[in-house]
Amino acid sequence: MFPDYDVIVVGAGHAGCEAAAAAANLGSKVLLITMNMQTIAQMSCNPAMGGIAKGQIVREIDAIGGYSGIVTDLSMIQFRMLNRSKGPAMWSPRAQSDRMLFAAKWREMLEQTPNVDFYQDMVTSIIIKNGKAAGVVTGMGNEINSKAVVVTSGTFLNGVIHIGEKRFGGGRVAEKAATGITEQLVELGFEADRLKTGTPPRVDGRSLDYSKMEEQKGDEEIVGFSYLPIERLKPENQRSCHITYTNTTVHDILKTGFDRSPMYQGRIEGVGPRYCPSIEDKINRFADRDRHQIFVEPEGFNTVEIYVNGFSTSLPEEVQHEALRMIPGFENCRIFRPGYAIEYDYFPPTQLQYSLETKMLPNLFFAGQINGTTGYEEAACQGLMAGINAHQNAKHLEPFVLKRSEAYIGVLIDDLISKGTDEPYRMFTSRAEFRTLLRQDNADLRLTEMSHKLGLASAERMQMVNQKNESVSEIKNVLNNFNIDSEAINPFLESIGSSVISEKQRASKIILRPNVSLTDLMKAVPNLKEAFGDASVDSIEQAEIQIKYERYIEKELELVHKMSQMEDLIIPENFDYDKVSAVSKEALQKFKKIKPRTLGQASRISGVNPSDVQILMVYMGR
Repeated sequence: MFPDYDVIVVGAGHAGCEAAAAAANLGSKVLLITMNMQTIAQMSCNPAMGGIAKGQIVREIDAIGGYSGIVTDLSMIQFRMLNRSKGPAMWSPRAQSDRMLFAAKWREMLEQTPNVDFYQDMVTSIIIKNGKAAGVVTGMGNEINSKAVVVTSGTFLNGVIHIGEKRFGGGRVAEKAATGITEQLVELGFEADRLKTGTPPRVDGRSLDYSKMEEQKGDEEIVGFSYLPIERLKPENQRSCHITYTNTTVHDILKTGFDRSPMYQGRIEGVGPRYCPSIEDKINRFADRDRHQIFVEPEGFNTVEIYVNGFSTSLPEEVQHEALRMIPGFENCRIFRPGYAIEYDYFPPTQLQYSLETKMLPNLFFAGQINGTTGYEEAACQGLMAGINAHQNAKHLEPFVLKRSEAYIGVLIDDLISKGTDEPYRMFTSRAEFRTLLRQDNADLRLTEMSHKLGLASAERMQMVNQKNESVSEIKNVLNNFNIDSEAINPFLESIGSSVISEKQRASKIILRPNVSLTDLMKAVPNLKEAFGDASVDSIEQAEIQIKYERYIEKELELVHKMSQMEDLIIPENFDYDKVSAVSKEALQKFKKIKPRTLGQASRISGVNPSDVQILMVYMGR
């Protein structure tokens, strides 16, 4: 009934969709198996993509040739570039999405991707032949063979949903949990554990009074996520979000449900996300605060459903409802669906190689929440990398690995496999030591050529990168040679409180001033704009960033060079760590468990000291 496949992808969430698309676009024959064909690329929690550091990840996915950026641009209802008041390393794109349109566009793109087949069923176990993964067995008893398997199970592995004292199996509300895979892999020797996440109630937007809330509009300019020339939403057609706040009355009502809270009664074993806590967790942890921010987010253009961001909870439904009605603007709110917590199995990611292939079972790859991460963006980028590497594996090619200095994706994967995680992992700009290099504006310049050589990024994308590089060089050349008269520029400099000049100065020197932007300079000196010809806004911005932050970029590149020396020192696969008797017991334990690939990775393992690395280097030399 089934042909043999190169790659089978288990689960069609954000990770599974990116994995299937990447492997198929590289030339593998792919089967995407999902328990429900109607929930492909479902936004299980908030209807948004991007945000701090996450926006950079989506742009990286796009630069490599993934679909998340394109789908987000085609389904957004609002766009904002966060942190514009800070330096460009902190700028982070974020979009509110139309939840139903997002999923529909993803499915449409997958169906239009050659080499992707679909099948609806639950995968209950992995076929193992000669000590390697060789396909899957489904709930209906089908055995399907493949050269590689990518498991992207999200919150479905033995998922349990909690609402107050109610407890029932499920991977998402109204969807059954998946069973079999954890039990099989644990029997093989894999380590598994439990994590927890939660989601807020959804309410009827018609029952809210927006006049009591602060309106939050989208940007006047929509940059978007994809580097491709996509026709995006017009700024004037954006939907607004709103902001309101909890208060002490809300908190007091919520506290009345704590004795029936699954979290406080010990019915939830899994650790929840530190950076996206439930409302009851916030009240406990921040007892001194008498209010918490609530973001009121529309779920689409053609629905009245509202996502109550900031009110994630697993308290009894009646407590949720009573507390919500004490929030300004929510006095008459009607709940579509209560918030709930969900517990699920994950496999500590120190059991993975950089390619996301499991160390214990060759040809088996993990991506997304199964690795302990939280968030669509973190899942999608892992899916992309697992899909690429499953294809590489199936075709007997070298794995594709990104370094920490090359991408946020590289930071995320290195953090996971070197340090592991015992709580849902979320990406932040602070996790990246080279964030001046890893900006959202230059993801295409960093990654597209690499991906094009691999065979994933299209010729169109590569041509656009070449054109952008040429254009940026020309603009920088103009700025370095364009002299500006004091009479022409001084009125502008005075207007912004910047020191006037007494003689001609190069334009590149003037834009080094922190309060001078190239856009404003072009308005003040019209013939400067003419000198750029038909250069795009993107290229002009890129040239400005490269000139303004040249010294910072150079310093980071020097650091990258120093660190790369450690990354080049490969630890042999069969290295006997028991011989390294002088290292600490903790370091020895971690080295044997994680089996670092390089001295650089060894130095980043939690609990390993610089002296341990120096001793390891000495023994390697022997």
